[in-house]
Amino acid sequence: MSTPIIYVVSDSVGETAELVTKAAISQFNGSGMTLKRFPYVEDKEHIDEVLSLVSHDRGMVAYTLVKPEMRTYLKERADQDGIQAVDLIGPIIDQIQIFSGKTPLCEPGLVRKLDEDYFKKVEAIEFAVKYDDGRDPRGLLKADIVLIGVSRTSKTPLSQYLAHKRLKVANVPLVPEVDPPEELYKVPIDKCFGLKISPEKLNNIRRERLLSLGLNDQASYANIERIKEELTFFEKIVKKIKCPVIDVTNKAVEETANVILNYIQKGKS
Repeated sequence: MSTPIIYVVSDSVGETAELVTKAAISQFNGSGMTLKRFPYVEDKEHIDEVLSLVSHDRGMVAYTLVKPEMRTYLKERADQDGIQAVDLIGPIIDQIQIFSGKTPLCEPGLVRKLDEDYFKKVEAIEFAVKYDDGRDPRGLLKADIVLIGVSRTSKTPLSQYLAHKRLKVANVPLVPEVDPPEELYKVPIDKCFGLKISPEKLNNIRRERLLSLGLNDQASYANIERIKEELTFFEKIVKKIKCPVIDVTNKAVEETANVILNYIQKGKS
């Protein structure tokens, strides 16, 4: 007896159809069956070609076609030729439509697009962690966005928020005693954003931070004169770089992120 052949047909890559078919075959310990994947089957002529091969090999078809007319055509043609064909996705799409009352998009490849979107987000989040707080200046030239500012200007939470928008963000803390990395001056102006804050607001934030850590809120970290010195240094650097500056004094992270996103969008238009 010849080896049974199952043709896996899809209007996209065909990974879903192949995975489901393999799961079913595993219940028969494989049984020496052969799978042949035919991706990107998007018109009736292509269906005819595949069914001709299936008929010749006396195989069966497992398919994931999201367009109703294509599913109907394949099923009707398979019935005419006496070919066993299993619709792997049509029935659940139909049931979800009845259940939700919503109309399906009927666009091939959306699962793959969603997966790619997810992995881009994960990659951006990992990037933000790796290049947080100036840990590795090499990341500045790889970033979509570079944030600069003194300590406690929300650089890290802002980096993470933007990462969830699939943007790779690096940030650099500015301290008067430490020269910024040379890579910072090579970052394109439209990718770099300075985060400005009022001395009084920063003083309150830092004092609260020290107290939350069980430390004395009179430490130099929260000293108003020290803060002014840091902010003067910040102004010196952003003037040298000539990058946009955002006043975050009374802004939530989401508001600052929207300012940056709008700026980027305008630059693309």
